[in-house]
Amino acid sequence: MEERINFDFNEVLEKFKNGKNLTGKDGLLAPLIKQLTEAALEAEVESHIANDVLSGKRNRKNGVNKKTIKGLSDGSFELETPRDRNGTFEPQIVKKHQTTISNEIEDKILSMYGLGMSYSDISSHIEEIYQVSISTATISAITDKIIDKVKAWQTRPLDSIYPFVWLDAIHYKIKDGGKYVSKAVYTVLGVNMEGKKDILGLYLSESEGANFWLSVLTDLNNRGLQDILIASVDGLKGFPEAIKTIFPKTEVQLCIIHQIRNSIRYVASKNHKEFMKDLKPVYQAVSKEAAEDALLALDEKWGKLYPIVLQSWNNKWENLSVYFKYPPEIRKVIYTTNIIESVHRQFRKLTKTKGAFPNENSLLKLLYMGMKNATKKWNMPMWNWNLTLSQLAIFFEGRLDSELKI
Repeated sequence: MEERINFDFNEVLEKFKNGKNLTGKDGLLAPLIKQLTEAALEAEVESHIANDVLSGKRNRKNGVNKKTIKGLSDGSFELETPRDRNGTFEPQIVKKHQTTISNEIEDKILSMYGLGMSYSDISSHIEEIYQVSISTATISAITDKIIDKVKAWQTRPLDSIYPFVWLDAIHYKIKDGGKYVSKAVYTVLGVNMEGKKDILGLYLSESEGANFWLSVLTDLNNRGLQDILIASVDGLKGFPEAIKTIFPKTEVQLCIIHQIRNSIRYVASKNHKEFMKDLKPVYQAVSKEAAEDALLALDEKWGKLYPIVLQSWNNKWENLSVYFKYPPEIRKVIYTTNIIESVHRQFRKLTKTKGAFPNENSLLKLLYMGMKNATKKWNMPMWNWNLTLSQLAIFFEGRLDSELKI
């Protein structure tokens, strides 16, 4: 190993007083960082060899490897990493393929980014904490590392069956071809056989349409998903048909909450309270028959005044009324897509300060961090899951046998 550079504190202090930078290219601290890092690596390899000797293995030092280590600013230096004769030494201070000694700062950057902080705010905080100036371009390059994780996550294998799946979209402005266009982010959330929630994928498209949902469902199928018992979706035209194309045995429940929201938009504000009072017996009925009686009464009273609203309920009734056949434990899980709205709220929390995004990757990496935040507490099964699963096994006889293992 080449001769160590002497680090003279007084000399460095004098140069610092004269305006020379501490960090960055040719910064005053670069020789010290190099010495401290190499000293730590020497201690690591000596400890490794000593442990080998104690366990009866023959081993010794065997020269060094050299590589260039970059900092978060413009500075870099050549680091000498010691080797051992047996080739079993795995350095921990600076790992084999690591090219920066700033992992701690990078982790802090990613953590702040995951909280929705802007690049300029992150830069200010890092400078305040570490006394290191980092450009927004550098922060962008660091957060771009998330993209590889997104791609790996997006293509991971899925379970063969998910009893419940919810599908919904959220919209953002993204720059495309020199102008900003609205694009839909499709979120797919499932509950596995253990009753635990899992986001199966995020997909981007220029519009929320049944054709693109078909490609989303095909991707899920290609990744190993073979069966969905019940899918809860919003009222998008053609959605149930798209699901049936890939998963023909799946029950499709349209979101009641979406239907109510869409209906009230066409009702005069002076009639909102009375209309909602008359609508409640429809979606809160104890049975499908009772709900249909209430819907008929609603039509008789309001049908001539609001024909579009009643026509929508009647046209979609087959998929709106699916939940009535199930007991309360299953009903309250499937009648709405609100469960996926909690994920979208996390997305909005992170993106609320962003008017638009320069490209799809800039949006996806932020949503991925939002997804990680939203799922941190998803380590317990859904409430009363064992009872729900046993009921599903009865309603969907034979389709859970291979997974229940009883």
